[in-house]
Amino acid sequence: MVDPLSAQKKVISFNYTLKNTAGDLLDSSFDGPMSFLSGIGQILPKLEIALLEMLIGQKKTVSLSADDAYGIPNPKMLMEVPATELAHLDIKEGGFLQLNLGEQLKVVQITKVTEEIITLDGNHPLAGQDLVFDVEMIDMRPATPEEISHGHAHGPGGHHHH
Repeated sequence: MVDPLSAQKKVISFNYTLKNTAGDLLDSSFDGPMSFLSGIGQILPKLEIALLEMLIGQKKTVSLSADDAYGIPNPKMLMEVPATELAHLDIKEGGFLQLNLGEQLKVVQITKVTEEIITLDGNHPLAGQDLVFDVEMIDMRPATPEEISHGHAHGPGGHHHH
């Protein structure tokens, strides 16, 4: 069987709304279609496979279990930090912080605040959640050699350099 993800790379533009299984809206492409380059893991693999099977103009609902989406929360990703270390920041439960870990920026959620300890959760905010994507295929075309070498889509909805 041919692995659909290793086939010719495509630039796919799609609209989506993302809900949890309770039907709460989590995210959507309200500012125009999202474009991505297939085959390099820019979006969730199961969602990408579903999109690759769609026709332009087609709509589809793709349900992903937490395993197929952002995984199960990893307890090792919880950090307890002395409150004094973060005293200069605007800390509130449910908020997000960007930590500079040298090589990369990591966004963590502030899950608990006490006078002494602040608990940070480095798991993806959607970890542990089953997700429901309603997607509409807007456009699919072969990627250009330039896009493949740059590793992202160009043009509308793609990656812009300002």
